[in-house]
Amino acid sequence: MNKISIKQIHQDLLAKKISCENLIKNHLDEIEKLDGQIKAFLEVFKTEALLEAKKVDIKIKNGEPLRVLEGIPVAIKDNMLFEGHIASSGSKILENYVSPYTATAIKKLKEAGAIIIGRTNMDEFAMGSSTENSAYGVTRNPYDLKRVPGGSSGGSAAAVAASMSVISLGSDTGGSIRQPAAFCGVVGLKPTYGAVSRYGLMAMSSSLDQIGPFANNVEDAQILFSVIKGKDQKDATSKDFQDSKIKTIKGLKIGLPKEYFSKGLDKKVEKNILQTLELLKNSGAEVREVSLPNTGYALAAYYLIMPAEVSSNLARFDGIRFGLSLNKEVKDLTEVYKKSRALFQEVDCLITPTTPTTAFKIGEKSSDPLEMYLSDIYTVSVNLAGLPAISIPNGVIEGLPAGLQIIGKHFDEHNLFSIAKYIEEINK
Repeated sequence: MNKISIKQIHQDLLAKKISCENLIKNHLDEIEKLDGQIKAFLEVFKTEALLEAKKVDIKIKNGEPLRVLEGIPVAIKDNMLFEGHIASSGSKILENYVSPYTATAIKKLKEAGAIIIGRTNMDEFAMGSSTENSAYGVTRNPYDLKRVPGGSSGGSAAAVAASMSVISLGSDTGGSIRQPAAFCGVVGLKPTYGAVSRYGLMAMSSSLDQIGPFANNVEDAQILFSVIKGKDQKDATSKDFQDSKIKTIKGLKIGLPKEYFSKGLDKKVEKNILQTLELLKNSGAEVREVSLPNTGYALAAYYLIMPAEVSSNLARFDGIRFGLSLNKEVKDLTEVYKKSRALFQEVDCLITPTTPTTAFKIGEKSSDPLEMYLSDIYTVSVNLAGLPAISIPNGVIEGLPAGLQIIGKHFDEHNLFSIAKYIEEINK
């Protein structure tokens, strides 16, 4: 199936080139044809999706306007509650758990007209980087069935990459959207902490978790993010925020953290990143080397914070204290953070690899947890800092997708999308 955009689908629906019912049937057919091998889905909501599609066709027949996601098939990760549907978080413990209410992000999808086509596979309770650790079997990378799709949102990434869904939702605690996006050759955004409500997301690590979009292009990811973002009274950490002013590429200051281009980074992945940076420099961007000196501690900090919070959050199912802290003559905690962490006063964004390698083979890292953890080495720092970051496709290496990560300022998603779109265009 062709990778068709949200806007193109709406144009085709309004022009009656395709009915919404046929659109959904086409995606259901792709699932039936491909998912026996890929295993991206744990459950497909076939009857419900077709009924919703018929309602959209009636609206179009009556000349009613289409909402922003009207008729668009969306897959959701299995750790997001959808009233009346099973949400197992990839675990047999919750095999028959039926959601009593709907997560805010899912509610917003429905209010925007999206059609939830099914729930996707994941590492059990989101603890993994490969989607090999689901109680319901391994998800495979659509580019190479012998390789992993990444994790823990591997099912959501694979569903979009294989055109079984137009867009999908995942959750990102230490890279669980961006890493599978890179491995599967799709776009994946980890929003600023608090940009999207976590209400109805099964908590893994509450201070790090964020819901975000997968899509085949940057514009679709931006559309999906615009639907799910914003303040929610049911999540005290969520915030309303104004979209930042879009910067032009000319004069854009891009930071290149030297710690991300060191031992462990595949030379072919590095070459792809540097080629893209040359294109950006030719377009007027300024690229400068910067240092994130605490990068070496990120994995260690993450694997202290995350398991501690997991142990608390999963019990229901049977870094300011240390380091640099300029806390003198400040009014509140936010000001402490701003004074202590000042790199974004020098640059507008950071560009790094998303992962140190392309997708590894199924079982290749299962016996070595440290090797598995290292696949998240470029992503966990973003969660610890609460920053937004997007992974976009950045070429193919020996038949496998490679990813480029753009890291932005808090609530600066608007600029991330702008920069990502530009890179998307120059890489075509």
